[in-house]
Amino acid sequence: MNALVTQRIIDNAIKLGLGHTAGTAAEAATRAETDSMGYLDFLDHLLAEELAVRESRRFRNALKLSALPHHKTLDEFDYSFQPQLEPRRVRDLATLEFVSRASNVALLGPPGVGKTHIAVALAVAACQAGYSIYFTTLDDLVRKLKAADAVGRLPKQLGSLMRPSLLVIDEVGYLPLDREEANMFFQLISRRYEKGATIVTSNKSFTEWGSVLGDDVLATAILDRLLHHCDVLTINGPSYRLKDRQALVTKPDTPAS
Repeated sequence: MNALVTQRIIDNAIKLGLGHTAGTAAEAATRAETDSMGYLDFLDHLLAEELAVRESRRFRNALKLSALPHHKTLDEFDYSFQPQLEPRRVRDLATLEFVSRASNVALLGPPGVGKTHIAVALAVAACQAGYSIYFTTLDDLVRKLKAADAVGRLPKQLGSLMRPSLLVIDEVGYLPLDREEANMFFQLISRRYEKGATIVTSNKSFTEWGSVLGDDVLATAILDRLLHHCDVLTINGPSYRLKDRQALVTKPDTPAS
């Protein structure tokens, strides 16, 4: 390739913000000549590489901003350890139709059965598909909302939590809320109703949410909006985190001889 033409392509690519193309144009042209690549194939390959690099960068940045505790995938989930959970139902959720429809997912069950793993994996899949995501525990959520309310910024904070296409709220029920905190939780769920998808995980059945949220009326109002368009997966099984320690937990002490 002519050196002047090469430099002009690089300069134009930089001006257009095509950083990867600018750095690989000469090498790509040489490879195209070696492979006798047609003009359209060459252009298609060049643009595909640029898009792939940008998408990879977007995905990495989005994961950093998502506050996810880890980046597990559904392929890593051990269905054999939770045989009552139908893999088909999880695969159906992995199509992300619930995100496009701005509906919800509730994952219920005792600690350690994989609720957070599935929630995080669905969020990672949504991020890969180009959706914006954000993860929080309910405790962290209400703490952030109360801090915003104390300085008169609650509406703005609620507005920022409307932006993610998928919001994951983990550990509903692990710590009780007072009425003020439950009201803030209600405001968020009410605002996102039919506007953004939400995943909640909870170790409590829905009948117990009244005691968790400190107000039966608020709990009913939250569940009314949350469950109107919602897939509910209940996982009743042993704790995955304790699977290697189960013998220590259940085996009775042996009397000393």
